[in-house]
Amino acid sequence: MRVLLILPVLALPLALAACVERKAPTPTGAEDFASYCAGCHGASAKGDGPAAAGLSRRPADLTRISARNGGVFPGTRVMAKIWSYSGGPGATTPMPSFAPLLDGELVGYDGGDGISSPTPVRLVQVAEYLKSLQE
Repeated sequence: MRVLLILPVLALPLALAACVERKAPTPTGAEDFASYCAGCHGASAKGDGPAAAGLSRRPADLTRISARNGGVFPGTRVMAKIWSYSGGPGATTPMPSFAPLLDGELVGYDGGDGISSPTPVRLVQVAEYLKSLQE
């Protein structure tokens, strides 16, 4: 009889856990790159994505950012490039809007200049992913 009384008490936490809304995990920098950048920059980030052929200017080879900057990844400049392209009125770039990447949590990001600025976590993840691709 005691076992029958204990079972509902043990089952209660499991029943409550099933009712809790689970938030979808934040995509990784690699996943966001694949979704928002690879169309032009290519899966390898070398500027050879399927949409590159239709552009008037070839997309940059993003694996050579550090090489073009004396072996240092210019995180602040990269972040400014990613974040400043809104595709809004007067935009003169084929870069798309990254509006979905601007939503959500802000984290401190120091791109190498010693200044930590509140930055959308998904943009930080994309920048860090690019940093990991440097040749």
